[in-house]
Amino acid sequence: MMDGSAGTSEVLGCSDAGSQKDRVVTAEEWRQKWATGNTGFHKEQVHPLLQKYLDVLLNGRSGLRIFFPLCGKAVEMKWLADMGHNVVGVEVSEQALKEFFTEQSLPYCEEPVPEISGAKKFQSASGNISLYCCSIYDLSSSIVGKFDGVWDRGALVAVNPRDRQRYVSLMITLLEKNSSYLLVTVAYDPNKHKGPPFYVPESEIKTLFGNYCEIKCLQKRDDFSDRHRQWGLDYFLEVIYILRFIS
Repeated sequence: MMDGSAGTSEVLGCSDAGSQKDRVVTAEEWRQKWATGNTGFHKEQVHPLLQKYLDVLLNGRSGLRIFFPLCGKAVEMKWLADMGHNVVGVEVSEQALKEFFTEQSLPYCEEPVPEISGAKKFQSASGNISLYCCSIYDLSSSIVGKFDGVWDRGALVAVNPRDRQRYVSLMITLLEKNSSYLLVTVAYDPNKHKGPPFYVPESEIKTLFGNYCEIKCLQKRDDFSDRHRQWGLDYFLEVIYILRFIS
């Protein structure tokens, strides 16, 4: 949870994030981050907030289809698949997806996606992990089906600010009724860092998702590190929400 100093700083961080609204990161830049190892956003261990709130995501259900938007090589994909869930991810970096299977010692097959020009699907031999290499905006429910749950850590905050509405509109079409969506955003002073990850305030979460679901903030967690200090920041929080879709 937050300590007092982080709480004070967060109030200061509620200034307008307008300085970030025109920032654009291209798919090629993301691929370059993976190529050069500039992937400080990747975590080698299962995220503590997912461990803590897994029951909130599952909501008493087993054998879920769980979506990982902008998945990178997230270790949580194998963790959830090993529990019996079916995991689907999407990522523009082919390198990241291949590294996932290699590092997790998972045999896989590779095949084209007929509906998406140039796209590939990497699927584990067991069949319960399917990762698409393409733009997330090329996906649709007719290609990947619908999902019971979403783990969105590092996705919404990585989407270019001008594309957030497009991203959320797509996510809505990929979700089953009564699905659960764990969303992790970050809070910091957006005047001191241009992103990504981008600052998405709670008010914007409510604007983007409020017509479709119930939104509850579960926790704000101090995640400040030397990496953030080098960005010129003096605080950095992770904020986790549960979104329950009611339509």
